[in-house]
Amino acid sequence: MRLGQTVFGADFANPVLLAGGTAGYGRELDGILDLDRLGGLVTKAVTREPRAGNPPLRAAEYGAGMLNSIGLANVGLDAFRTEKLPWLRERLRSARVLVNVAGAVVEDYVAVVEGLEGEEGFLGYELNVSCPNVKEGGAAFCARPDLLEEVVGAVRRRTRRPLIVKLAPNLPDIGATAAVAVDAGADGLTLINTFPGLLFDVDTRESVLGAGTGGVSGAAVLPMGVHAVWQARGRVDVPIIGVGGIRSGEDAVQYLLAGASLVAIGTATFADPRAPLRVINELRRYGGRHGIEDVHALIGGGIVDRSKGTG
Repeated sequence: MRLGQTVFGADFANPVLLAGGTAGYGRELDGILDLDRLGGLVTKAVTREPRAGNPPLRAAEYGAGMLNSIGLANVGLDAFRTEKLPWLRERLRSARVLVNVAGAVVEDYVAVVEGLEGEEGFLGYELNVSCPNVKEGGAAFCARPDLLEEVVGAVRRRTRRPLIVKLAPNLPDIGATAAVAVDAGADGLTLINTFPGLLFDVDTRESVLGAGTGGVSGAAVLPMGVHAVWQARGRVDVPIIGVGGIRSGEDAVQYLLAGASLVAIGTATFADPRAPLRVINELRRYGGRHGIEDVHALIGGGIVDRSKGTG
């Protein structure tokens, strides 16, 4: 099965990416796997100023996945531009790079994008709009249409690069929210981010994470991520990056059938850093078993009777 396709105006060798926040800035996995065998990667978040992140423990496994609260720890705009981006620019030949951008106010997102616009070595931006807007009392940007429209529109006016918006999953109507993002200027969507979660150490009765609550990822969120992609595909006609719970080629196919053009792997790489390469190989074998010559035949090919609702 041919896995290559053109998305966001660029050629991707295959649909498999490394998800933002799970593989650092790429260099952390160099030597463990050949990054250019992937379709691309999404960097760790970049904020205007460096962030130390949340207190430990920042990540904890549980039976069906992982709970994490990293706190957007990152080197900040200046260090990313002078230290991280040059390595990506020089090292990667074909893998596409998206820079994940986060902030506490609209001006933070604008500052990062304006600070990177003159640089080479990356394709576009992935906006993490699950961040709380401190000017609005902590409401997440994507939780209110007006805040989402404001931040996406502000960034759209500063760049011609592809602009992908990463939405939180715990929204009343993720399809409607996707439409708001696209109407405001998004070229694509990443679905989904982590779910809010909490676990306790039953012996100490304290939360297992240093920050208390965290984000749930891993195998348990696969059906919810696929459902979110399917919902959004029914409302918008832009490329979607499906992410959440992918551990195998068939998991990736789930997202493709729901309407995703690309998929991103995160939590699985903690247990097996080479998992993305295995997923690529399994995708090819899936196509061979089913006589599918091109990955385009899978995208949006899942059959669901929308008239029956979603349960």
